[in-house]
Amino acid sequence: MTEFRMLHTMIRVQDLDKSIDFYCRHLGMKLLHRTDFPEGKFTLAFVGYGDEENNTVLELTHNWDREELYDLGDGFGHLALGVKDIYGVCAALEKQGVEIPRKPGPMKHGKTEIAFIRDPDGYMIELIQK
Repeated sequence: MTEFRMLHTMIRVQDLDKSIDFYCRHLGMKLLHRTDFPEGKFTLAFVGYGDEENNTVLELTHNWDREELYDLGDGFGHLALGVKDIYGVCAALEKQGVEIPRKPGPMKHGKTEIAFIRDPDGYMIELIQK
């Protein structure tokens, strides 16, 4: 059987610079590359914790002419990130103004420590104590 590897996840964002700042400044990702596609009127920015050759990354897509907010729907759940000190990370993020709708603590029906934060477009990001 062919081997598969997850390459990236794409989300559409309203304000690309604001989203890049959120993922890089608050979550420690790096901007890997950003490309404008004038004919299609969109920009792609890839952020992550390492190069695309060896890591799964996040693709932020900005459609230039879109003014209305995206409907996040009820099919998408969340992105998940592992952290070493969930309480310390959440305290620091809260001081930076990041919304934390689910404060850190044990998950229901389990022992894993989790929290949920919200990015500038409303996407949920689960933090999991590792």
